[in-house]
Parts: sequence; C-alpha cells; structure tokens
Amino acid sequence: MEALWGIDLGGTKVEGVIMADPARAEPLLRIRLDTESRLGYDHVIGRIKELVQKMMEESGLKPQRIGIGTPGELDPILGVMKNANSVVLNGKPLKADLEQALGIPFEMANDANCFALAEVHWGAIARQFPKARVVFGVIAGTGVGGGIVIDGKVWNGKHGIGGEWGHNFLDGSGGRCYCGKVGCVETVIAGPALEKYYTGLTGRSPRLKEIANLASSGEPEAKATMDRLYHFFGKALSVITNILDPDVIVVGGGVGNIPGLYTEGLASLKQFIFNNTLDVPVIAPLLGDSAGVFGAAALTLKHNSAAPNH
Repeated sequence: MEALWGIDLGGTKVEGVIMADPARAEPLLRIRLDTESRLGYDHVIGRIKELVQKMMEESGLKPQRIGIGTPGELDPILGVMKNANSVVLNGKPLKADLEQALGIPFEMANDANCFALAEVHWGAIARQFPKARVVFGVIAGTGVGGGIVIDGKVWNGKHGIGGEWGHNFLDGSGGRCYCGKVGCVETVIAGPALEKYYTGLTGRSPRLKEIANLASSGEPEAKATMDRLYHFFGKALSVITNILDPDVIVVGGGVGNIPGLYTEGLASLKQFIFNNTLDVPVIAPLLGDSAGVFGAAALTLKHNSAAPNH
C-alpha cells in the first residue's frame, strides 16, 4: 500500500500532504510554503519542487506519483493551463514542466474537483451518503466553481471544464465578468458580487458575513442582498440539477457557510428545477481547508491498490 501524495497550488500558498493510509483522512505530513507567484511561472515550478524535496526529507519517503490541485484547468487537447486566476499559469504546460523538473508523474485537476473528491472519499459524502455515485461539488466564495465526481473519480470532460457552472449565464444584472462574458453565475452570487450589490444600495462596503448578520437583524438592504443570493443560487443550481441530476450536492467556500442557502436557497432550487419535488440533498462540507490538498492526494487513488471504503 503506497502513501498518497497531494499538492494544493494556490495563488498565495502551495501546500503538500502525505497520507499514509488511503482509508483515513489523517495526514502523515503536511507542509505549506508561500507560492510567490508574483515572481513568475518558473519560480512557481521551483517552489513546488522545493516543497516536494522538503516532504521527502521530512518523511523519508519518495512519491511514485503526485496529485495536484490547481486554480484553473489543464486543457486536455493543448496540454496547457487555462482559466486560472493565478494568471502566470495560463498558457503554460504545467503538468509536463512539473514532471520534467521532478522526474515524477503528476495527476492534475482544478481545485473545485479536488474539493468534491475529498468530500466523497473522506468528508461529508463519505459520512452521510457513502453510496452516492454522482456528486456535484460547489465552490462559492471569491469566485464560483464546481466539480463533478462519478463513482469516486473526477469527471473532467472533453474540454477539461466539467462542472464549471460559475461561467454559465445567469442574469445580466451581474454585469461583465473577468472572463469577458456578461451575467455569469460568478458575477451574481460570488462574495464580491454580493458585496458590490449591497454597496450599490447603501454606499457602505462591509463583508458578506456582516451583510448576512445585518439581514438577520432586519436591515432591508441587507435582506435584499441575501434574497438575491438565495433566489439566484437556486436558479443557477437548477441548471446543474436538470442536466446532471446528481445524488448529492455539497457546497463549499465562504458563501456556502451562510445557513439561509440550505433553507431559502433550497426553496428557490425547488421552484426552478424540472420536477415536482426536490429530493437531492444539498449539504455543507466537513473537511474545511483540508479538502483541497486531500482531494489532490485522492487524484492518485486510481493508481493505488488500497482505496477508502464506502
């Protein structure tokens, strides 16, 4: 039985984990370094190499394969990164360059897929719905992303964009998105989009958590902002539910911490789906900020003789 190695690559930090027992979410080793992506792509490659070397030194182990979660996708046809908010990665053959620099095979998926995969193998899905075959993982925070896991494996799709619901059209009132389109899901229900909406109503600029608290206290503008979230969360998720019809939906990210999503947000979803009842469970995650790096490690499970019990 091999240990699982995973790396979570973000714009500000790169984190590595070694999991000695694939059946348990208990890391043998966990190390974090600053990514320092402002210093360029080659520097990021060097930081990942430095991280892996530190992991080998501290554990006395050597990986046969490493899973890595990234803030974007690897284009399966061109072999280069795209859609990464860490823009130094875009257009670069990250997987090939890492394999050349370290001499180790890599498995790669975006961070939303890694989140969903971790919750399936060790988190909320494993605990509550171990027989679920099709899972949709939502990331709703600074941006909006998603991941699809089918029978315990990531579904990337033909273009590598499987699950990217954040850039479906939702409503023109969201305005122009960084991707160049108008009215994307991300422009309406991401944290900064909701904060911008509230600022437009009041001239004040609190964070979303404070807006949610103000709504609970009855402030009309805050309530309008949260109602906007609940209405459009359900409307956007209805498209996923109609097409994919998953067994479970798990919601991560800062927006996912808002309790009203699981009541009023679900009422909106029930209103918009093409069905007379809403039976799909929509649940909160369990793994917190461990999900990304654990999910990266889980990318290598298909090459490991031991997998988690479901």
